[in-house]
Amino acid sequence: MFVAGVALGRILVPFAADGDGSGFHAPTIDDMFPPAIFFEGTIFEFNRIMMVRLIAVAALCLLFYLGTRKLKLIPTRGQSVAEMSLGFVQKSIAEEVLGKESGRRWTPLLTIIFFSVLALNITGIIPFLNIAGTSVVGFPLVLALISWIAFIYAGVKAHGGTFFKDALFPPGVPWPLYFILAPIELISTFILRPATLTIRLLANMMAGHFLLVLCFSATNALFLYASWALKPLGLLTYGVSVAFIALEIFIALLQAYIFALLTAVYISLSEEGH
Repeated sequence: MFVAGVALGRILVPFAADGDGSGFHAPTIDDMFPPAIFFEGTIFEFNRIMMVRLIAVAALCLLFYLGTRKLKLIPTRGQSVAEMSLGFVQKSIAEEVLGKESGRRWTPLLTIIFFSVLALNITGIIPFLNIAGTSVVGFPLVLALISWIAFIYAGVKAHGGTFFKDALFPPGVPWPLYFILAPIELISTFILRPATLTIRLLANMMAGHFLLVLCFSATNALFLYASWALKPLGLLTYGVSVAFIALEIFIALLQAYIFALLTAVYISLSEEGH
């Protein structure tokens, strides 16, 4: 247990002892802004988080390629996993919210959103990567904008030019109330929706990273630097760390599901009208 705690702590947390000799490295917001690997100071700056994102996307593409490259009537194990994964998004998200016909049209987009969020979330607990690709605002914001564009596109396609009018000026409301309702609808429908999608995903993954760093760094500090009387506390922080890993796996799945589900809900609302 002692060896496992130290080893796992050093793998999952890029450990750097503080100058006071305590061995404890508290997580800070600087963890989200690692130094550049190359192209420093340019718009093409490449750092560890960008590397983690590329690795996650490459691994996701490889897994689906291996699972679907030789499709058979009687599926192999890999093909079965791929079909079950795609079927989950289609049945439990797309068709459940949008219905069969509309759900099938939007399944490709919802599938990309679900699995890209999941892949970049799960990197937060993978050894040697140990940070979620969604814990910096860029990727969550891009996905939120894609979701927002899909919402606008679906509404315009279903209702034409009246989509914006009906959204901002709901029919059947006394006209003086439009002075209050129109700004509220503009902010809540067209501004807050992409903002809340971004913040929800970003905040959850940042919080998870901070908790894991805090617990595993405390485990390292207690096992290696604390007095013998305090070392048994390392077993407690190690146990909490493992529990947080299980929690992070659940949150990674949950946030991917919520992001895709809300995208489907917004599309459904725009297609059905205000």
